[in-house]
Amino acid sequence: MDLAKKTQQLNDRLNYIKDIFAGKHQDDITLLESRLNEFKDNAAENVEEAVATLDDLFGFMEKKLEAKLTPMDKVRIVRHPQRICLKDILENVYDNYTEIGGQDEHTNDPAVLIARAYITRRYGKKTYNQSVMVIGHEKGHGEEFRNGGSAKPWGNAKALHYMHVAETEGIPVHTYIFTPGGDPVEDYPGAGQQIAKNIYEMAGLSVPVVALISEGGSGGAEAFGLADKRLMLSHGYYSVISPEGAAAIEGRLKRGERASAELTEQCAKNLHLTAQDNLSFGYIDKIIQEPLLGARPYHYDFFRTLRQEIIRATDEIMLEANGFSLFNFSKLRRLQDPETNLDETYVRWHIKRKRRSDLIEQRQNKFMRMSRKTYINRQSILGALSDTWAEQWREVYNRLVYDFYHHQRKHYRRLWEEIEGEWLSIKQKTAKPFKDAYNKVRRIDPAAEEELTTLSKWDDESSRNSAWKWVSPKAKEDRAVTCPNSAVHGCVDLWAPDLYNEFAGVCTNCGHHFKMEYQWFMHNCFDENSIYEFNNEWEAGNPLKFPTLDERLKEAREKTKLKSGCITYEARIDGIKCVVAILAAPFRGGSVGAAEGAKLISAIDRARRKRYPLIIYSHGTAGIRIQEGTHGVIQMPRVTIAIRRYMRAGGLYLVLYDTNSFGGPVASFLGCAHYQFAMRSSNLGFAGPAVIKNTTGIDVPPDHHNCYKALSRGHIQGVWDRRDTRTNLKQALLTMGGRNLYYR
Repeated sequence: MDLAKKTQQLNDRLNYIKDIFAGKHQDDITLLESRLNEFKDNAAENVEEAVATLDDLFGFMEKKLEAKLTPMDKVRIVRHPQRICLKDILENVYDNYTEIGGQDEHTNDPAVLIARAYITRRYGKKTYNQSVMVIGHEKGHGEEFRNGGSAKPWGNAKALHYMHVAETEGIPVHTYIFTPGGDPVEDYPGAGQQIAKNIYEMAGLSVPVVALISEGGSGGAEAFGLADKRLMLSHGYYSVISPEGAAAIEGRLKRGERASAELTEQCAKNLHLTAQDNLSFGYIDKIIQEPLLGARPYHYDFFRTLRQEIIRATDEIMLEANGFSLFNFSKLRRLQDPETNLDETYVRWHIKRKRRSDLIEQRQNKFMRMSRKTYINRQSILGALSDTWAEQWREVYNRLVYDFYHHQRKHYRRLWEEIEGEWLSIKQKTAKPFKDAYNKVRRIDPAAEEELTTLSKWDDESSRNSAWKWVSPKAKEDRAVTCPNSAVHGCVDLWAPDLYNEFAGVCTNCGHHFKMEYQWFMHNCFDENSIYEFNNEWEAGNPLKFPTLDERLKEAREKTKLKSGCITYEARIDGIKCVVAILAAPFRGGSVGAAEGAKLISAIDRARRKRYPLIIYSHGTAGIRIQEGTHGVIQMPRVTIAIRRYMRAGGLYLVLYDTNSFGGPVASFLGCAHYQFAMRSSNLGFAGPAVIKNTTGIDVPPDHHNCYKALSRGHIQGVWDRRDTRTNLKQALLTMGGRNLYYR
């Protein structure tokens, strides 16, 4: 026995316990420390027996402390440098691998590791090497250059690229989530924008995806998390935000202040972030049991267990996706037996091409079934039945009109256009000599010719007429308002009744946009009396029973007269019918929880059924509602899947940002839109300045998130003047898209 090595191992175990419990259970830790010091100081005659006794004592204490683990203790476990990392898994779970896209600090993002690996299985006398694409966060064992596993935008972009490579090659994807959250860097392609793209594309991957969660923090986890099977380590956590972040928000801490340990512990408990919590919510499929106090690199038995579970999950996806047969049914039954050695069985890791669409649909349906009962629906039974009947009738009607009648009409129209085009070509060639002769003898007025050959100039003032249907309550204030740009541009003070009424909150000198209420957009951009609100009985709730949230929601409802942070309605813009959803900043900052997610999905489905364009107006969103925990964060993939289905069916989806839009919505269903625009009063990005400061220590410039910076990064496609919103929306609806747009 190498005594020095064994002593060092015991010393590491003691330090690990001290770090995990952070000053708690001092009596137990002191006992271990004293016994270890005695062993070091007094060389026993029977060294092996003394080591075995001490090892047994450590095992007994670890088992005792395991039963006392709190959610915050588990958070410290997954963050500890002794925690297993992705490279440990590659070395011990897979039989061979080649790292691609770079190595260690010499890659384009050290926090993301990608490898082409294979698992060797033997069946009878045959050996099978089954290829797989491994993608995950690499925290390492204390290497600072890995950024704690927080992926930068280009790291997520690289991961998505190799997901598509796996799809091309027809091999499964195994993702490993070891991240406290995405890095809030807003360089191209943008942190939130790239996460949104990852979620959107993973919803449509035509190969099996298995995800394993150790540390799953918010949007960073969702970038790799939309999988057919989601496994979770027993000491892991999966949450909308870190406990420290939640404590900073709950404690209303100022920049630079730190939350107390007691508040952080309480927030970790209130967030219900453990594997057991997420299994009960239905957000993961299985928990993989770890050794006492968490898996570390020397727990080789655990790696064998992990290998079996990863193989079992992949096999199950393959067998379920390839359809029912007696052979598949028999193999599935054998997989359920925990005694089965999956290294000595064989399931072909290939999905038939005709079954790939079924795999995608099953994955999407799985997420769409999540969190359905985590919000309050005060709609009457009669109203629900009436809505269901209307939806079914609309579905039948639209299938007849659009899928049958219009499909046939388009077919004959295309044929007629081809015939007409050929006839016009022959007609022009025949008439050309006669037209040339006529043009030589006639005289054209130069002014008339210029009018016919130059672009017309749009008179924007005539379209506004300074007549708004809804006027801000701030217009009733008898006071002068100073433009923040007055020192630079010399703007004169504006009288509030003029600024917030006739001028629509826009400085007449420099064009600075003051913030306006969401009602301005709602009532001034659509045809009069055309707004029909639906699902207004759906109400934000408190599924985790988070302390004080019920009181805050009640206060928000009384103050805003809204029941959730989302408003959904049908409306018309100059006769063009559309479905609109508003994220209203006054209600809890426009944060998105289960009720808001359900309303958005319902609005998207309504637009798809009715063949209407869809507009989401982000009047402002602070992100996902942290008090709902994973009930909130799961809305990111759910709403994105609904958006994907809508766009793939041919719908036109527009996003318009205003005021401040940050967090999960921007990194999912808002950020995945092909057409995104912003008001001049908007700021948008993955994380706000305070979050960036607290997570990275970097002070960002004041204009880092403004709409023009977002435009330069390629996040949005244009910046709009508030007074032109109705005109621009109409123009967008008439030009963006083609013959497949629903309202055509």
